[in-house]
Amino acid sequence: MRADREQVSRLLRTARGQLDGILRMVEDDRYCVDISNQIMATEAILRKVNRMVLSAHMEGCVLSAVREGGGEEKLRELETLLDKLL
Repeated sequence: MRADREQVSRLLRTARGQLDGILRMVEDDRYCVDISNQIMATEAILRKVNRMVLSAHMEGCVLSAVREGGGEEKLRELETLLDKLL
């Protein structure tokens, strides 16, 4: 992985901690809007990490493959990911 591993790991640990907190909130029967806000905050972190990983992939693996004349497969992989995102 070409993304900044330390930053990706830190963000993922933060998201994991938030998920643990959300589970506690559900178990404690906390206010739904508060739970929803925490879920959205966790989703935002995961989206940020995903952008970082995909950006590094495009700048590294995809660009390399295109320069070497074999980028079609990497572009198809990106197309499949975009289908999932959209």
